[in-house]
Amino acid sequence: MQDQSNRIAALRSRLKVAAAEAQRPVSEVTLLAVSKTRTSEQVTQANVSGLTSFGENYLQEALKKVSALKTLILDWHFIGPIQSNKTRQIAEHFSWVHSVDRLKIAQRLSAQRPTNMPPLNICLQVNIDDEPTKAGFEPSDLLTVVSEIARLPNLRLRGLMAMPEARKDKQEQRIPFRQLRKLRDEINQSLDNSQKLDTLSMGMSADLEAAILEGATIVRVGTDIFGPRSTTAG
Repeated sequence: MQDQSNRIAALRSRLKVAAAEAQRPVSEVTLLAVSKTRTSEQVTQANVSGLTSFGENYLQEALKKVSALKTLILDWHFIGPIQSNKTRQIAEHFSWVHSVDRLKIAQRLSAQRPTNMPPLNICLQVNIDDEPTKAGFEPSDLLTVVSEIARLPNLRLRGLMAMPEARKDKQEQRIPFRQLRKLRDEINQSLDNSQKLDTLSMGMSADLEAAILEGATIVRVGTDIFGPRSTTAG
């Protein structure tokens, strides 16, 4: 597990350098460890190295880890596609959902969030590059839907999430991230101070520097934390 600790240390150094270039405190950026297909032991070791936020894509796999690691103080984020028949379990077991891509999903999450739990933090997934194979709201539709979602009682609408097309050059990588930030700022002009969005979930291993330059508050990293992906988890 020493290799994993070394990878986390190297990643923290990258975040620090990127934040300095952006003239932002590194504390503004949350490192979300994407733990899909990883074992509970790997998550535990990452937690020993100081990570507390973990992102899961597959519900049944995630629920096993949430149960196995319930004695640890961890922040579980659901970041995968959401089927309507899975919203109840997501609402009951996660503190964040990054991949809300339809009004219906937001409504179900709100209705099914247990009332004895804090509001569920959500981000709206945006199809920022208009890719036909990707889910997400179209940017032009967001202003209309945000006002409805912001009124749902058991949710806290925190921000926007996007997974742009891969680009090799950092300046090119910045373009969709900049568009997402501007979209967030435009939406905030229509919201009350208590409702303003404070989160941009964007950037992964290959482009996190560009994302941080454009205001990312959560970066989602898997392989650069855990190493090459295995085929089983638990």
